[in-house]
Amino acid sequence: MMERARTVESPELRQSCEKLEEDPGNIFKMDLHDKENLPGEILPVVIIGNGPSGICLSYLLSGYTPYLSPEASHPNPLLQSKLGEQPYLSLLEQDLEYLCEGLEGRSSNPVAVLFDSLLLPDSDFGLDHTSPLEWRYEPERAIPHLVLGRGPPGGAWHAMEGSMLTLSLANWMELPGLKLKDWMRDKRRNVRNDRATPAEIASYYQHYVSQMSLEQSFACGTTVTSVTRQPGSQEWSPPCWRVMGLQRREGEAPGDGSTVSEEVPFSLLAHNVVLATGTHDIPARLGVEGESLPFVCHSFWELEAAISRSELDQSSDPVLVVGAGLTAADAVLAAHHLNTPVYHAFRRSVTDPGLIFNQLPKLLYPEYHKVHQMMTQQQHQPSPPPQDHAQNLQCHSTPSSPSTSSSPSSYPGYLSFPRHRVVEFRPDRKCVLESDSGQRTVVQVSKALVLIGAHPNLSFLGVNGRALGINPEEPITCRRNPIEVDPFTNEVVAAEGPGMYAMGPLVGENFVRFLKGGALAIASDLAKRQREGRGRVEGDLATDRLMDKWVDRRVTETEVCVLDS
Repeated sequence: MMERARTVESPELRQSCEKLEEDPGNIFKMDLHDKENLPGEILPVVIIGNGPSGICLSYLLSGYTPYLSPEASHPNPLLQSKLGEQPYLSLLEQDLEYLCEGLEGRSSNPVAVLFDSLLLPDSDFGLDHTSPLEWRYEPERAIPHLVLGRGPPGGAWHAMEGSMLTLSLANWMELPGLKLKDWMRDKRRNVRNDRATPAEIASYYQHYVSQMSLEQSFACGTTVTSVTRQPGSQEWSPPCWRVMGLQRREGEAPGDGSTVSEEVPFSLLAHNVVLATGTHDIPARLGVEGESLPFVCHSFWELEAAISRSELDQSSDPVLVVGAGLTAADAVLAAHHLNTPVYHAFRRSVTDPGLIFNQLPKLLYPEYHKVHQMMTQQQHQPSPPPQDHAQNLQCHSTPSSPSTSSSPSSYPGYLSFPRHRVVEFRPDRKCVLESDSGQRTVVQVSKALVLIGAHPNLSFLGVNGRALGINPEEPITCRRNPIEVDPFTNEVVAAEGPGMYAMGPLVGENFVRFLKGGALAIASDLAKRQREGRGRVEGDLATDRLMDKWVDRRVTETEVCVLDS
């Protein structure tokens, strides 16, 4: 699909790839130190977040440019006709709003639907059409930028459990220019049911940054602590964004030569800031009494840790899983695999169209279909309330243990509680569940896993970025209250000034196949501003000098630093 991108490999690029294979951790160690800079040393773009969103945007800002291939055609005749009107223009130079008209897809973001349709034509129908795009490396189009991330390139994918399969098809997870299946085949990895594991995806993203020679724009081990609007005070100092934070650095301890880690502050000025942090940082909480008790967990990894410590087995009290998303389903599967009894409580009905299991093809996702069957077939049946309690419906009951239920069971050891919520966790490991009708049930558990989603960590913005949401009175969440952006540029509507963008889960795009549209929208808008000379996107002499410091890996450590005055 992206043959043109492969033709730009150089010996230096191949050496970089070999170096990554030998020691991936040594590639991305750009250091940022406190140091006075000359006036005007303002970066064109800083991207906060080095997951697939930030990586894809870095690819587009590095000079890799999509064009309509003369030999290819799109199965949508209307889109093909529009693309053919100006075939000599790159996609970054065309009117995205015009190209988006009339397109439909599984994303509410029009540019995401457009880019997905161009990269994976008719993929929702199970078809494998060749993309009509070809990628040309045009370094003269590159916009200097810096990508900040707390870990290696790939973001949260490096923290995900490594053995389960991803929800998306493998080709949906890939980034432009490097087909995931080809890369996996080269590494002698197998793709089961056209899906990959999170560990494979994380490795692919880290390799992608090196393969595409993007590593000079990545500064890993960084934690952003503040992003504020910086007013201009002089003719050479226009309004811009100040990005401050800490970077982990390793050095030798004086005397014994041992390795020590320290966090060094940094501060940057940027004309444009892109928020690409994802939404997996802060687990959502129920806000009920007892939720902070030691047996109540809020991440899948805590369940894994308990399993590795042999704390759970078939003789354990049941594990309570709260939530009806895919992470909750993974927890059910993990516990069920150990024959550990499971109670599963969730707010929706099992037939609710909004339930993710009702949206997944059964043949493609057999393990999640199994969980949905369990949720449907093994439901808790509350006993009728006594007559003297019938009016207030507040009777308490204790269900049969899922492992000892007297009714025939296709899935022994599992019991679901649809349309229930947790009311209270008690120190004696009892949990109080309440149904929609108000009837309460008390269950004895070994652990409780509250897996109801997560919130982004936007602590570097005022009130955790709440003012940027569609509803500024509510916290930012991917599904209910994403950051409000212009649909064709991804510029943040309520930002304190121009030049702030958001992409990925922050704007409601959870799937990699669609977050790439945000990268296209932002790169297109920045390219337009560069052509028009607006917003100081273009690299002036100071910026060029600044980027030269970052790229030159042979300079001393103190020279690599980049800070504003």
